[in-house]
Amino acid sequence: MELQRKWHVGLLMVVAFLALSACSEDTADIKKQDTAEQQTEIDHSSMNHSSSGEVPETLKNAENPMYPVGSTAVITDEHMEGMKGAEATIVGSYDTTAYMISYEPTTGGKRVENHKWVIHEELLNPGSAPLTPETEVKTDASHMKGMVNATVRIDEALQTTVYMIDYVSTTNGDVVTNHKWVTEDELTKNE
Repeated sequence: MELQRKWHVGLLMVVAFLALSACSEDTADIKKQDTAEQQTEIDHSSMNHSSSGEVPETLKNAENPMYPVGSTAVITDEHMEGMKGAEATIVGSYDTTAYMISYEPTTGGKRVENHKWVIHEELLNPGSAPLTPETEVKTDASHMKGMVNATVRIDEALQTTVYMIDYVSTTNGDVVTNHKWVTEDELTKNE
């Protein structure tokens, strides 16, 4: 009877050990998943939040923008963390075609899908605007690492007023200057 009891205790210890081992593997999988999610967020941080403020020579100032230069508005979209809800000061307003694009970075790495926004004037030899979805063209925009000279696929075209803005990130307090671009639909009036 004593031998059988020791055998049961031994078996229970083996089962418990296996169960604990499985838990630690699940924890490792969760840590790997968390790391992958952080890397996805890091990919967004390769975006140049600020810019020099230079614009293409052919870009035309908006004649009657909803948000004139010097005015403020609230950002309603979150191209990157810290944008949504931030107060934007309008630095420039331009009438153009804005494109949502997807591309393979020229520096390697994960494909960028549905990047907002590149404007028609930042495309190399694009022809007439607007370009149709699925059109492929090169860009000289430098909003993100690996974007310059990348072949981009047009996902969506939008005839609109785009704005260059200054804002303070709602998540880390960083001051962002001359950010390119937000569309008129991504701003709302201060209340």
